[in-house]
Amino acid sequence: MRTRTSGVIVAENGERTIDKQYKGHRIFERLGRVSQDDAEAKLRQHQARVDAQQQEDQRGADQLFRVAAGKYLLECQANKVRTVETIADHIVLLNHWVGDLPLRAVCNDSFQAFKLDRLAGRTAGGQPARAVKPATVNRALEVARTVLNRAARVWRTRDGKAWLGSAPLIELLDETVTSRPPRPISWSEQHKLFPHLPGHLERMALFSVNTGARDENVCGLRWEWERHVPDVKRSVFLVPSEEFKTARPYVLVLNDVAWRIVQLQRGKHPDYVFVYRREREVHHDREPKMPYRRIDTMNNTGFQTARREAGLPQVRVHDLRHTYGQRLRAAGVSKEDRAVLMGHVIEDMPEHYATATIARLIELANSVSETADQTTILRVVNG
Repeated sequence: MRTRTSGVIVAENGERTIDKQYKGHRIFERLGRVSQDDAEAKLRQHQARVDAQQQEDQRGADQLFRVAAGKYLLECQANKVRTVETIADHIVLLNHWVGDLPLRAVCNDSFQAFKLDRLAGRTAGGQPARAVKPATVNRALEVARTVLNRAARVWRTRDGKAWLGSAPLIELLDETVTSRPPRPISWSEQHKLFPHLPGHLERMALFSVNTGARDENVCGLRWEWERHVPDVKRSVFLVPSEEFKTARPYVLVLNDVAWRIVQLQRGKHPDYVFVYRREREVHHDREPKMPYRRIDTMNNTGFQTARREAGLPQVRVHDLRHTYGQRLRAAGVSKEDRAVLMGHVIEDMPEHYATATIARLIELANSVSETADQTTILRVVNG
């Protein structure tokens, strides 16, 4: 027979038993002939032990989100993750909204203000900021997901306890609302845009539109990746897996235009192919000259100013890669060869190529300069 307290049962002979489910644990004990008050006190002792054990199990969750995010960033740096700088930027932003929350308190609702503020162009303090698209917000949320998953599944305290009991579900935003289809540029648009670019950016843009290389691979292209192919009197660049989006080595094939650009860059910097230096505004005759440095992204003020001056504000840096792919297709290059030239992952794709293959790929890459300007027509046909 049940009593006034859930979980305390009294039999016909007056003996009491505790039988209760509490926070996922079953508490069971036969107490014999004891009073109701004694039985309730015994139940409270059992519940207190369960509470203490759960607190011990979740002790790692007392860490703040910013501590866990910092730990993840250090791991990325130690593992030389290709996108570590981008991850760091996302973490800095996330910390403004959820950095001071204990891990155990972080849930999907914790990021609601972050989502709304970023989309609306507000800082965590409500000040005006640059509004971003759902895709940008989602990249930060993916970093948060990774931090929480590692806290639950990988990281342990000194006595082997998980930092977090389980990782909460973090919902991403719908990117299809604002996603934009690929937009290759036409030859006429290229002739409008490129002259407005600063010299160093014009060379980088011309290199991208003739190789299909992504922004990060153009900016981060290293001389140590160069591999000379004597029989074709040219080099290729072997981009290592940790520096390429699909995490596999990529052979960057240079057509005649890209090769001439590489030759122009030689001797400027010991490590990076594409670099920039500010020229002296005064004392032009003085030494030393301003040092060259790596360019972080082509999508900088110079590029944005150039596209505005050219009347092409909708053109993005990534459109240069799409342009290369469209021109290869217009030149009749097969789907398989286009995949090789652009670094797409296909089944049984080799990581290195014979000299004859390199020569053929160079010939195919050169075909982009012979294509007719059909981009505008294709955009109209495709709607």
